[in-house]
Amino acid sequence: MASKIGRNALLEALAIALPGILVAYGVFIIGMFSPGPNILSIMGTSMGFGRDAGKSLALGIATGSLIWGLLAWGGLTTILVAYASLMTVIKIAGAAYLLWLAYKSFRSALSARDIKANALSLNGGASAYYRRGLVIQMTNPKAALTWTATISLGLSPGAPWWIGGVIVLGTGVISFAGHMAYAVAFSTKPMVAGFAKARRWIETGLGLFFCFASYKLLMSKT
Repeated sequence: MASKIGRNALLEALAIALPGILVAYGVFIIGMFSPGPNILSIMGTSMGFGRDAGKSLALGIATGSLIWGLLAWGGLTTILVAYASLMTVIKIAGAAYLLWLAYKSFRSALSARDIKANALSLNGGASAYYRRGLVIQMTNPKAALTWTATISLGLSPGAPWWIGGVIVLGTGVISFAGHMAYAVAFSTKPMVAGFAKARRWIETGLGLFFCFASYKLLMSKT
């Protein structure tokens, strides 16, 4: 009986947090369509040095992304336990960052620049590319801000600590699958050409979604 009550409580908490969790997943997925230094490195390396090199680099970047997620989850959970009132400040900061991403997406959509994919030539095989990918992501301050905003969408002062874990686990899977998909897809030049042609539409869509996510974060209960 006790286990049934506990299971029902877990399901109820998950149902309450589900809208925020889904928005967090959406922000993370959409964000992966915006080519930053990590994505451009995967694209260029896959094109220039083959799919295996791109996949190793992608694996390192995804690992770094997961580490940032765990750090953000642990940090935000600790803050909420000690200072629940700070969640409002965190959400405002996260919403402001999402609006900044929206601005950058709209600005990019209006520009005529081409995508410049950077190919990384490394000695040492797959392990060298994996390490470089890990370094690229762990030294990327944007990753920390993105994860803070992402997890903030699903967390509230009354949310169980494991809700953040659900977000990190789901986005971790998305990260590994998405980065590997980039490595496989962009090992062919036609894919890069097609992406470049659709770039402005993609960037416009990103801007609109980041605006929506910022609104959801500001309007969420704190």
